[in-house]
Amino acid sequence: MTVPELAPSSSASPADPGASQAVRAQLRLREMILAGDLPGGARIAELALVDLLGVSRTPIREALLRLEQEGLLTCLPSGGYAVRTFSEADVADAIELRGTMEGLCARLAAERGVDAALLDQAHACLDDIDQVLQPPALDDEGFARYVELNARFHHLLARMAGDGLMARELERIKSLPFASPSAFVVVQTHSSAARDMLVVAQDQHRQVIDATTRREGARAEALMREHSRITRRNLLAAVQNPQLEGLPGVGLIRGRVVSAGS
Repeated sequence: MTVPELAPSSSASPADPGASQAVRAQLRLREMILAGDLPGGARIAELALVDLLGVSRTPIREALLRLEQEGLLTCLPSGGYAVRTFSEADVADAIELRGTMEGLCARLAAERGVDAALLDQAHACLDDIDQVLQPPALDDEGFARYVELNARFHHLLARMAGDGLMARELERIKSLPFASPSAFVVVQTHSSAARDMLVVAQDQHRQVIDATTRREGARAEALMREHSRITRRNLLAAVQNPQLEGLPGVGLIRGRVVSAGS
């Protein structure tokens, strides 16, 4: 599962060492949480993180606050933070929210019209995805390349609605745990139907660009809402498959079936 990196706050100066330390601490802590090094429900001790990450308490506190805003930590009534866990419904709602917002962006893009240069970039990105999907089966490198291009296409789609509030809010939603367009795509890696599912997703990509170009707002919106259901299907596969417990972030989902001895 890929989780997009959170950019530093616009108020933070790149030359501010405290800000850059907070960002690095945030990214490292997120990586540890999703890898299971900090398991769901674990209380976060600031002093232990100071020693572990080699930074002062101030950037640690800022990083923890950002991760709470991102949804990976929860604030404890007694003070401090704990690693958050999620129900399957929580994750499904995040995916649904992302699909709703992407659908709205697609409809607005169709109704307002899209800059020709952006459309060219989207078509070029989809051409690159077609190249990735040409082999009858995908290896790990192929999946990694698909995830990269898929994220790029969805970013371009957000920009088609404009670079204002809608695009910013969609990027914020995609940073929610498990809500990115490529969330759970890795569960397909060892599936015999993996490439077929990605081909279906790619066809939906093409169709939404066609609808946007033809100024068919309702069709573009419906296509993107349906497109998000592929991620929902992958979520179900991750929850039901006990062999996937080592995937990044999957261990944070409550109620998963786990293998004996795990």
